[in-house]
Amino acid sequence: MQQPTVLDIAKRLDQNPLIRPRDLKPSSAAMTIECLLNPGVFRFQNKIWLLLRVAERPEQTEGQVSFPIYNDKGAIEILRFDKTDLNLDFTDPRIIRYKSKDYLTTLSHLRLVCSDDGKSFQEPPGCQSIFGKDALEAYGIEDCRVTEIAGTYHLTYTMVSHLGVGVGLIQTRDWKNFDRKGMIFPPHNKDCAIFSEKIEGKYYALHRPSSPQLGGNYIWLAESPDLLHWGNHKCIAATRPGMWDGTRVGAGAAPIKTSKGWLEIYHGANADHRYCLGALLLDLHDPSKVLARSEHPIMEPTADYELTGFFGNVVFTNGHIVEGDTIHMYYGASDEVICGAEFSIKEILNSLPL
Repeated sequence: MQQPTVLDIAKRLDQNPLIRPRDLKPSSAAMTIECLLNPGVFRFQNKIWLLLRVAERPEQTEGQVSFPIYNDKGAIEILRFDKTDLNLDFTDPRIIRYKSKDYLTTLSHLRLVCSDDGKSFQEPPGCQSIFGKDALEAYGIEDCRVTEIAGTYHLTYTMVSHLGVGVGLIQTRDWKNFDRKGMIFPPHNKDCAIFSEKIEGKYYALHRPSSPQLGGNYIWLAESPDLLHWGNHKCIAATRPGMWDGTRVGAGAAPIKTSKGWLEIYHGANADHRYCLGALLLDLHDPSKVLARSEHPIMEPTADYELTGFFGNVVFTNGHIVEGDTIHMYYGASDEVICGAEFSIKEILNSLPL
């Protein structure tokens, strides 16, 4: 088998991993933190903030599999099954199937940490965590992107339940009061990133509907007059069989406006579930037009902490801070720890087949 061309241009921080599960306290005494995953990233009060996805589960006992869900009353309920039960399939560390019904092995919520230097993060006292709230979030909330527009922060995140996986929207200006707008993209959909400004008078967002029968895990573009009602959906990037992004693709954080176009760092996975990062360049005035796309990853799992973990061989980003030519990117590695890397915008653009 031919080895892939390696064009990894990420400059990983020497301090990686920046945050490990042991660095935070679980949400309750009944839970342990299994892993930390790809955070939303933003600036607020002269600090860099990460909105982490914190995945928890109860301590596992010998001979049993246990996992949490929110019940009909909105309280956490622990489900337990014997490993000898023939109706149980727990071969995937992320998903449990019991009697043809799927559950998640962990229950995720969103938690804030901040930093003065972008490398050392702490959880400040008094910050609110964001938990699942209703039946559409019974299996938790995940993978938040944060886009700031005119002083309002728009949080697009994955709502997970037995009814499916959709995209929710929360808005805040002060990170103390949260306005939950509900589901804006119905199942099955995720990986939603809102552009940081209007284009020709309209809001735009990337999202990823999925179909197991027809189509696949592709990146789509939608437009909206108000951030709540979305339409004119267009597929802008499909998977490419045999390539590094041959099985699934999805948006990272909000696209970055450059003189050449909107630059989107996206994730792609192959049939071996190896997650890498690449780039799309979209037209400034019509982002449904793809001007260029990475032929090879700009970042792939090579460090030990990216190769081995809760679900290894993964680099996955939801957020970054841009300063001039530098992208300060924060990412989840091996579905377990939070790391940082830097990119040059110019270098990414030069890597694209324009």
